[in-house]
Amino acid sequence: MKEYDVTGMACAACVARVEKAVNGVSGVNTCSVSLLTNSLGVEGDVSDEEIIKAVEEAGYNACLHVDKPISLETEEKPAKSETRAMMERLFISLGLLLILMYFSMGVMMFNFPVPAALAHGTLAHELVQIVLCLAIMIIHRRFFISGFKSARHLAPNMDTLVAMGSGISFVYSLILVIFKIEGEVYFESAAMILVLISVGKTLESYSKGRTTDALKSLIAMSPKTAHVIRDGEELTVAADVVRRGEIFIVKPGESIPVDGIVKEGTSSVNESSLTGESMPVTKSVGDSVSAATINQLGTITCEATAVGNDTVFAGIIKMVREVSATKAPIQRLADKVAGVFVPVVIGIAALTFVAWMIGGAEIGYALTRAITVLVISCPCSLGLATPVAIMVGNGMGAKRGILFKTAAALEMAGRIDVVALDKTGTVTKGEPAVTDIYVNEKDTDRDIFLAVAKALEKRSEHPLATAVLSYIGDMEAPDVTGFEAIPGKGLKGLIHDDDAEADIEVYAGSAAYIGEILEIEPDALKFIEEMQREGKTLLVFATSDFLLGAMACEDPIKEDSAEAIRELNDIGVRTVMLTGDNEGTARIIADRAGIKEIKAGLLPGDKSGAVASLQEKHDKNVTKVAMVGDGINDSPALKAADLGMAVKSGTDIAMDAADVVLMNNSLKQIVTAIKLGRATMTNIKENLFWAFFYNCIGIPLAAGVLIPHFGIELPPMFGAAAMSLSSFCVCMNALRLNLKKM
Repeated sequence: MKEYDVTGMACAACVARVEKAVNGVSGVNTCSVSLLTNSLGVEGDVSDEEIIKAVEEAGYNACLHVDKPISLETEEKPAKSETRAMMERLFISLGLLLILMYFSMGVMMFNFPVPAALAHGTLAHELVQIVLCLAIMIIHRRFFISGFKSARHLAPNMDTLVAMGSGISFVYSLILVIFKIEGEVYFESAAMILVLISVGKTLESYSKGRTTDALKSLIAMSPKTAHVIRDGEELTVAADVVRRGEIFIVKPGESIPVDGIVKEGTSSVNESSLTGESMPVTKSVGDSVSAATINQLGTITCEATAVGNDTVFAGIIKMVREVSATKAPIQRLADKVAGVFVPVVIGIAALTFVAWMIGGAEIGYALTRAITVLVISCPCSLGLATPVAIMVGNGMGAKRGILFKTAAALEMAGRIDVVALDKTGTVTKGEPAVTDIYVNEKDTDRDIFLAVAKALEKRSEHPLATAVLSYIGDMEAPDVTGFEAIPGKGLKGLIHDDDAEADIEVYAGSAAYIGEILEIEPDALKFIEEMQREGKTLLVFATSDFLLGAMACEDPIKEDSAEAIRELNDIGVRTVMLTGDNEGTARIIADRAGIKEIKAGLLPGDKSGAVASLQEKHDKNVTKVAMVGDGINDSPALKAADLGMAVKSGTDIAMDAADVVLMNNSLKQIVTAIKLGRATMTNIKENLFWAFFYNCIGIPLAAGVLIPHFGIELPPMFGAAAMSLSSFCVCMNALRLNLKKM
């Protein structure tokens, strides 16, 4: 997805306008605009020039987003500069407003002392109000420029409402003064609308900045310096200038500057910045280390394997940022409403004016009611309701080692009913070891059996191959030709027999697979059945003529698997284990973990079908299924599931196919992800309810529906104050997510 920076957007109506314009460009597949980050994400075969032109024709400005080196300064500087400028404008206009209020309401209502020349009713008194009001309007001219520019493009936004409300008040009052028409002037209302809206915008800017606190705290962990070896000397350089392949030294207590491999030394490393787990991990020669993790004990010498924006840590930050450029499905309703909101409000304001005029009200009073409708309406709260909650929820996940790739993934996490778990490497540690072996001594001997086993397994990528090779060790092994891996069954190949001067077919795999080739002798069957009763996985080896032997492997379950399954059950989530292993072994592992349902004996292609079978329909509801896996064979199931979760220790293909990456390989992160998704969804619904409730109640009150019966009316200043606080309330409610215990 290409990312662009967009300027000039004021509210959700602007977002809808930009999205409509970009979606209209030929070649665009999808696009998503974020009001929170003022960014545009586009997927499709289209040039940058076409996208930028479409945005500009819609009345806004855009440029291609440029990735900069990760630093807290580059992340915070634009927002801080904007907030500082807003504060400066606000304080100056507040000072002018106080003076204006003194001359208008103070003199008129409280008889405040003023020079006789500026007394109430004099031309000088009115001129002072005009000048002060104009000064405030010039300070906040952004509302008028943006508002009328959007209106000119037939896409009125929040700024249009503010500009109309303030502008109509000013122009009406100016007409009364110029033509000496009897009536009440509203210069202070015109000015106060702008100032109060600016107060709200400043508070909104501050609270929006707070929603990215988690991202900023991640960026703050970025290493600043590195000790590199150049020309035989140790030099201290900036971390972002370290080159791939360079040797660097990390001393106790220092942050590891880039990704690398340990060449010398042993130490403990705190990887909480990546995984959310504070327990240190021992690192020795050959182990990989990651940028932004902390070396705790010994000095280690490493070789850089990934630097700058290519490190795992930089990838995490990029992923967290990119989520803001995506949209959750729940936001669609708000976007649809926001797209027509401003024109509808302008229509309601016009009808309000006409209704009061027909009812016999004076023109000034009718205008006051229409202006209040304009300034109380708030499309911003609709536009911010979802993205601010998504930003906070996503940041909380990142701090806990849970990376959601899209906003839709975070939303779906909150709707999960069933979690399907791969066995090896997900429920279990993924570190199998050979515990028992059987050798068919009638037809072969131990050395030949082990040599053939090594010859086949060294060509395999299956997790059990590592266990076999580790068990056999440095033994010589013959070469294998015609090697073939048969998914879900095993391996086969040819080994040359020098004595017979012929190639011999050799096989390795499950007992069922070998049973298709030859009859397994009773002693071997007894061994296989006994090992299966103990929950161990069997690898059987044979030639085309006789059985060579069998190996039993055991992969212990993760320490926290049983606790995680219990917690999933406690929050109402059903768990199912999917495995290619036999039913007996699968049942034993499932019982140890507390999983009640299993689907065993699955070929790689069967797992996606198993996921589909779990997605049952109940009336209009469909069971939402999350699939958790780590291997290449899990990727179809990860794609088929409503939510795919990959553990960090898994393959790149699995992580690419997944919607969520669990960085510390703990099943308890699944529980946290679901709880976080649910909390975020609840927060979004609260925000949307507030945004709709506020506008549905506020607009009729502003129009004056309670005045005839109860005499309750809202002045324009109150409407402006309410509007300015509505978006702030939405942002602050999103920040409450940080108080949730996960």
